Amino acid sequence: MNRPKAHPLAFPALLLGNAALAFGPWLVRLSDVGAVAVGFWRLLLALPFLWLVARTIGQPAHWPRRTLVVIIAIAAVFYALDLAAWNAGIRLTKLGNATLFGNTGSFVFAAYGLWIAHQRPSARQSLAMGLAVAGAALLMGGSYELSPKNFSGDLLTLLGGLFYGGYLIFVERARTRLQALPLLFLCTLFAAPLLLLISFGFSERVWPRDWTPLLIFALSSQVLGQGLLVYSIGTLPPLVVGLGLLTQPVVSASVGWFVYGEALSATDIAGALGIAAALVLVRLPDRGLRASTEPPS
Repeated sequence: MNRPKAHPLAFPALLLGNAALAFGPWLVRLSDVGAVAVGFWRLLLALPFLWLVARTIGQPAHWPRRTLVVIIAIAAVFYALDLAAWNAGIRLTKLGNATLFGNTGSFVFAAYGLWIAHQRPSARQSLAMGLAVAGAALLMGGSYELSPKNFSGDLLTLLGGLFYGGYLIFVERARTRLQALPLLFLCTLFAAPLLLLISFGFSERVWPRDWTPLLIFALSSQVLGQGLLVYSIGTLPPLVVGLGLLTQPVVSASVGWFVYGEALSATDIAGALGIAAALVLVRLPDRGLRASTEPPS
């Protein structure tokens, strides 16, 4: 069956979710526990809020069939590895770099959308993807500094981005059979203990002195940001979602500029405009590719 028709607010929800997620690197830096432990608390603190919101809007979490549990568990493994690598890299490079490399999964997800649709992108879609790639490359070129300080951080966030692509793919598969909030609740529930184990493995400090950044992180990135992203995955084509993720580096680079003096160059601004143009193109009539999937029950 075809993907259900997107709600008029689905695309604004995607952009709002990405804006909330883009503040994540800043909150990782503000937290006083180990980088991987930040990811653990982000997930653990979000769980009761996700459960409450899901029940309030009539999407209570329930235990799905075994096949779906396996898909969600695989998504959770990818998600835990993404957060571990990405959070570690955030503290070793610039905010713009961290978010840009951390969202390389958006290209993986967009390519996946083209593959499952079994058709080539239209001329407009090809132009949109080209502009997005060029915009991302300009942002990378403008903010990337080849130095020992940034190089390891860039590699870690790039690795995290590839894991994120795997997470998005398996969320897409599960989303055809499960509503957004129960899916996110289960993914969060499965991924949290994995992050705690990884944090212990690296002998990180786990217990915080200041809970404020962690609580804000849980509410903004996990409840609001991931909640809207998972909802969007169920209603918008992967190509649109993938390109939408590229708005995050723009917001994060702006935060880095205002808070840490990580200045935006003319190249950065040109890259941001390229990504904006790609988003406009992909939302014109004949927008994106709609995969043949079963709608959520």
